[in-house]
Amino acid sequence: MWPLSQQLCVGSPPGVWVCSTDMLLTMPSAPGINWDGLQGVRVIAVPGSQAYARNHGVYLTDEQGLVHNIIYKGTEAQIQQCAGPDGTVPLVCGVVFFSSDAAEQLLATHVIPPLDACTYMGLDSGAPPIQLSLFFDIVLSMARGVTEQDFVKGGGDTSVRNARSVLWAALHTFPLSMACISNASYDYMTTSASDHIRSLTLLPSSASHLFFCKTAHSHVDQPCLLEDGSSVTNCLLEGAVRLAAGSVIQHCHLQGPLEIGPGCLLSGLAVGSSPALQGFPLRDVVLQGHHVQLRDLPCRVFTLSGRLDDWQSPAERATYLNMPWAEFFHRTGIREGDLWDAEMPQGSRCLLSARLFPVLHAHEALGLEDVLWLLAPVAGKRLARWRAAWRMSWQELLPCLDKAAELGARQALFFLQGQHKVRRVLLERQDSSLLPLARSAVHEGYHEALLGTLDEVASTAGDAGIAARALACIAEVLGCMARGEGGLRSGPAANREWASAFERLESGDIASGVWELAAERQKWMSRPALLVRAARHYEGAEQILVRHAVMSSCQFVTVGQAELPPLGHWVQVVCPARLDLSGGWSDTPPITYEHGGAVVDVAVLVDGCWPISARVRRISEPELRLVSLGGTLQSEVVAELVCRELEHLQDYCQPHAPGALLKAAFICSQIVQFPSQKPLQVQLMENFRGGFEVHTWSKLPHGSGLGTSSILAGAVMASLYRAAGKAASTESLIHAVLHLEQRLTTGGGWQDQVGGLVPGIKIGRSKAQLPLRVEVEEIQVPNGFTQTLNDHLLLVYTGKTRLARNLLQDVVRNWYARLPSAVQNVDALVRNAEECAQALRQGNLPLIGKCLDCYWQQKKCMAPGCEPLAVGRMMDALRPYVYGQCLAGAGGGGFLYVLTRAPRQKEVLHQILAKTEGLGNFSIHSIKVDTSGFSVKVVGCDTEDCAWPREHMAV
Repeated sequence: MWPLSQQLCVGSPPGVWVCSTDMLLTMPSAPGINWDGLQGVRVIAVPGSQAYARNHGVYLTDEQGLVHNIIYKGTEAQIQQCAGPDGTVPLVCGVVFFSSDAAEQLLATHVIPPLDACTYMGLDSGAPPIQLSLFFDIVLSMARGVTEQDFVKGGGDTSVRNARSVLWAALHTFPLSMACISNASYDYMTTSASDHIRSLTLLPSSASHLFFCKTAHSHVDQPCLLEDGSSVTNCLLEGAVRLAAGSVIQHCHLQGPLEIGPGCLLSGLAVGSSPALQGFPLRDVVLQGHHVQLRDLPCRVFTLSGRLDDWQSPAERATYLNMPWAEFFHRTGIREGDLWDAEMPQGSRCLLSARLFPVLHAHEALGLEDVLWLLAPVAGKRLARWRAAWRMSWQELLPCLDKAAELGARQALFFLQGQHKVRRVLLERQDSSLLPLARSAVHEGYHEALLGTLDEVASTAGDAGIAARALACIAEVLGCMARGEGGLRSGPAANREWASAFERLESGDIASGVWELAAERQKWMSRPALLVRAARHYEGAEQILVRHAVMSSCQFVTVGQAELPPLGHWVQVVCPARLDLSGGWSDTPPITYEHGGAVVDVAVLVDGCWPISARVRRISEPELRLVSLGGTLQSEVVAELVCRELEHLQDYCQPHAPGALLKAAFICSQIVQFPSQKPLQVQLMENFRGGFEVHTWSKLPHGSGLGTSSILAGAVMASLYRAAGKAASTESLIHAVLHLEQRLTTGGGWQDQVGGLVPGIKIGRSKAQLPLRVEVEEIQVPNGFTQTLNDHLLLVYTGKTRLARNLLQDVVRNWYARLPSAVQNVDALVRNAEECAQALRQGNLPLIGKCLDCYWQQKKCMAPGCEPLAVGRMMDALRPYVYGQCLAGAGGGGFLYVLTRAPRQKEVLHQILAKTEGLGNFSIHSIKVDTSGFSVKVVGCDTEDCAWPREHMAV
C-alpha cells in the first residue's frame, strides 16, 4: 500500500490519508488528481462494472463530483443511477483523504461519548466498546443526499445512533468530493480460494493492472515447464515440475517428476512430500502443509480442500473437494459421524468444523498421503488408517498453528533456494546482483551457509573468472558482517597468515587455495576489524585469479626472430599519448571478459611532440641498468637501479617498488627467466653475451589520464624485443602489455596501449569470453576531418592528479556485486562507444561532442567522486564554448579534453579560465592526431643514427 499512497499524495494539500486493508488497488504512476482548492474530504474511486458493483459499494455523485450517497449492494436501478457515460460505476475502494480541518474536527470527537469507546482511553474508563464503519458511519455523514434523520436512524443500536449523531454534527458541513482514477483497478480480498489464486496468477494482458511475475525468490530447474498464468514464490523446484496456468506454488521444496494441473494452490510442502505427490492428478485443489504445536509436541499437519469449496456453508448445500458432501461420502466411505459430533446441529456442520485432517497416529508416522488419498480413495486400508488417526478440523487447527516455526521454515527455504540461485548466477555468468541476498543472509544469520556455497562454487568451477567472482562475493559477505565498522574496505592484503593460500592460487591450484582461504577465514570472524581485513584478503585472492584469467591473453602474443642490434646500439621507441573518446572502463578486467568492451581511442601528439619514450641497448656487463629520466632524453636522471641478481627482480609485482615496470618487462618478454635455478648473470651471458640498459622518460605529469604507464610499458616491451633480436606485431604488443600489467598487479585494461600503439582513430573491442582477445578496427573518417579534429581538440591540464588504483578497486567491487546501476552503465558505455565511432565516420562534430558529454556522465556513474570541485567549475566555465568535454582516463584529475565549437580556440579558452575563480594552476595544450604510429629505430652508440628496417618494426 505504501507505494500507492505515495502516488496519490503527489500534489495533495496537508491532510490525513486513511486506507482500509482488505483490498488491493493498482493505478497508473500518475493518477492525475486535481487538488486545486480542495476543502473537506475526498474519496478515491476506481471504475468497475455494474455486475461487480452488485456485491460492493459505489458512489452516487453530481456533475461537480460531490458525493450524494454511498450505495452498498444496491438494486440494478440504484447502481444504474451511479453509472457514467461509459457504463462503468465508481467503486468504493477504501482510500479517503481528510483535509487538515476535517481531520482535526474528526479527531476532536474521540473524547465525546460514545465515540470515546473507539479508543483505549474510553475503554480504560469503562465504556462499552463500539465499532464504526469508515464509510457508512463517518464518510456517509458528509454525503449531500442523506438527511440527518435517515443517517442517525440507520445506525442500528442506541450507541451507534448516538455516535452517528455526534459525527453528523461534527462533519456534515464539510464538502465530500470524489476522484475516480481511470485505468486503475480494484480487487477485494475475500476468503475464496478461487479469488486468491486468480489474484496471484493475473497475466499482464488481463483487465486488471495488478499482475504477478511467474517466479519470485525461487529456483526452478526447468522454468520452461511453468505455463504462463502460473505463479511460483519462495520455492525450490528441482527436476521436472510442470505447473499449469492458473495454479500457484508457494513456500515449497519439490522434486520432479511432478505435474500440477490448473486451479491449484500448494503451500508449505517439504521435499519429502514429493514422492507422495507423484501419481496424484492434482486439479482445482488447495494443498497446504502446516507447523502445529500441540502443547509441547511440534508436528506437521496437511490440509486439503477444493478450489470451489465454501468453508462456512452448511454441509447439506456445500461441497468438499469441489463435489457435494454426499458424493464425497459415497466415494470414500467416510460417514458424517467421522467428521462431526452427533449433537452438532445440521446447520453448524460445515467444512470449517469437519475433523478431516489427521494429526497423530498411535503406531505410524503420518504424511501427505494421509490426506491425498481423499482425492483417489482406495477402499479398506487407507480409510481404516484415516479413522484410527487423531484428526482435527481447520477450526481446531487454527489456534494451534506455530507461526514462528512456519516463518522459520519459509526463511530457511528462502535461503536454501538462495544458495541454488548463487550457483546458477555464478556458473551461468548471469548479471544478477547477489548483494541483496548476502545482506539478508547476514541479517538473518544464514551467512555460514552462504559462505559454504560460495566456497563450493569457487573450488569446483574450474574457471578462474567464475572463481574470482565467487571470492569477491565472499568479500562482500564478510564486509556485510562487519556492519559498517572495522575500517575501510580498501587496504593492504599481504598478511603472512594468508600467504600459503595465495601461493596455491598463484600456482594454479584453485581448489586447494579456496579451501585454505576458508580455513584461515574462520580465525578472522570474531570482530568487525578482523572481518574487514579478511574481506581485503579475499579481494586480494580475487585479484590473483583475475590476473590468471587475463594472462590467458598471452597466447595472442607471437614473437619472431629478428636481427640482433650491435652491442651498445640504442633501440629507441617514441609513442604518442592517447585520448579515450568513449567506452573506457569497459576494457577493465573482469568487466572486459565478463561483459565485453568497446573503447574509441585516438593517438595524439601533445604540443607537437611524442610525449612517451623508451630506449634499450645491450651492454657488455651481465647486469640490468634501469634508468628513469625527466621529461626528455637530455633530462637528468631521476632514478637509477642496477640488478645483478635474480633476487633484485623479486619485487617486480609490487607497483611502487623501484623499477617494477621495467623488471616486469624483462620477465614478461622472457629475456630473463624468473624464477630460475640459473643466476641472472649466467642467463644474460649465455643468451645475449651481456646485459641491458633501459632508459624511460615522459613529458606528461603523473596521473595525466593519457595512458602514460601502459603506453610506456608498450614502448619498453617494443624496445626490449628489438634489442634482444625479436620482433612482435602491434597486436602482440597490445596483449603483451595486458599480460605485463597483470604480472605487475596494477590490473589495467587494454585501451591505453591500443590508443598509444595503434595510429590514428580506432575502436578496440573485446568479447565476453576467455581467453581475452582485443581486436582493433581503424575508424575511417571523411577526407580532411583529421585536420578538423586537430583544430577543435584541446587539452587542459587541471593541476589535479588522479588516483586510478583507488577508483579501480571501487569499480571492480561494484561490478562484482553486479549493482544494477553498474551493469546498466557498462551497457551504456559500450553502446556510446559504437555511437561515437559512427559519429566520427560521419565527421559530425556536434554528435561527437554529445558522445563526449555522455561519456563523462557515464564515468561519474562508474566512479563517483571522480570530478573534483575545481574541475567542475572549469567545465561549467567552458560549457558554452564546446560541443563536449571529458576528463581523460579514469577521471579524478589529470587532463581535460574539449571539443570546441570554433576552431583554434586555445587563447580564447585560456582567457575564459583565467577569469574563473578557484581553478588553481592550469595550462592549455594543443593536440594533433598521430596517424603514423609509434616509431622504432636504432641509434648508434653516441651520434650515429641508422633507421631500423621497416619489416622489423613493431607496427
